[in-house]
Amino acid sequence: MSHQVLQPSGWPRPSGYANGVVAEGRQVFISGQIGWNAARQFASDDLAVQVRQALANIVEVLACANAKPEHLVRLTWYVTSREEYYASIKDIGAAYREVIGRHFPAMSVVVVAGLLEPRAKVEIEATAAV
Repeated sequence: MSHQVLQPSGWPRPSGYANGVVAEGRQVFISGQIGWNAARQFASDDLAVQVRQALANIVEVLACANAKPEHLVRLTWYVTSREEYYASIKDIGAAYREVIGRHFPAMSVVVVAGLLEPRAKVEIEATAAV
C-alpha cells in the first residue's frame, strides 16, 4: 500500500474519513469534479446522486493514471448546502461506499455560497498516491 492512515493515540476514530495520511509514490491531482456525466449533463438535482457521479468521475480520472480508489489520500468536498448535506448523509454514504468502497482518505467538507456551474450542488477535488 502506498499510504498509511494517521490516528493519534487517544483520539476517537473518525467516521468516514482519516485524520491524516502519509503517502509515497507518484502523485495524482484531480481537479474539482461535479455531478455531471461525460456529456456535461446532470441526471438529477439530488445531492446524493450528484455526489455519486462526482465520485464516479474521480474514479474515471484515476483510471487514466492506472490508479484506483484505494490510492486516494485526500478529498476536499465543496457543498452548497449544509442542511441538504446532513439531510442526505445516509444516501451520500451509500453512494460513497458504492463507488469508492470502504477506503477513507483524509477529507474536508466546506460549505460554499455557490459553484461555477449553477446546477452543481457538490464539487470534489482529489489527490492520490500510486
